[in-house]
Amino acid sequence: MQLFLDTTDTAVLKDLTATGLVDGVTTNPSLIAKSGRPMLEVIAEICSLVEGPVSAEVAAIETDAMLAEGRKLASVATNVVVKVPLTRAGLAATAEFAREGIQTNVTLCFSAAQALLAAKAGATYISPFIGRLDDHGAQGMDLITEIRAIYDNYSFDTEILAASIRSPAHVTAAALAGADCATIPPGVFQDLFKHPLTEKGLEQFMSDWAKTGQSIL
Repeated sequence: MQLFLDTTDTAVLKDLTATGLVDGVTTNPSLIAKSGRPMLEVIAEICSLVEGPVSAEVAAIETDAMLAEGRKLASVATNVVVKVPLTRAGLAATAEFAREGIQTNVTLCFSAAQALLAAKAGATYISPFIGRLDDHGAQGMDLITEIRAIYDNYSFDTEILAASIRSPAHVTAAALAGADCATIPPGVFQDLFKHPLTEKGLEQFMSDWAKTGQSIL
């Protein structure tokens, strides 16, 4: 399972990529706005820090404008993935991008039927929003399971990128459901390392080691 960071904070990104566990990055207009920096500058810097896919989202809502913006974003770096909304116009743009060899991440997916259309359009990634479905009383993880079954039925190449992740439990459940990737806020990524029994066990080991008076080096 690939782990992406959902962030435009390049300082945080530099810190967490040092773990060797970050496979890519996703961004969106809200994160770009939060950065307070020009979008193309932010995307270029992120692409220089991460070898894997970096999703950069179009701001247009009409197909032709999406295509123009997407081509511009794709020209920033070879690892840019153009992110488009799951609308009729967005899927028309996705199909054209597929013909042009431009990778896409179709976002704001809330149903298996939408995911089916995205795969037929040639999307590289589909981003089902787990947490937002949970917020509305649905079982977001059920959507991952449904998409996985449909994609396996028809051997679609589109990868399932679990999004709107709120906790380590979400990451685990998405992995069990067969998601190919998960995009994770930095705080949740940090929490993946943690367990109280790990901390307690390490404290005991260090205490016992100190009593030996030894040094490995």
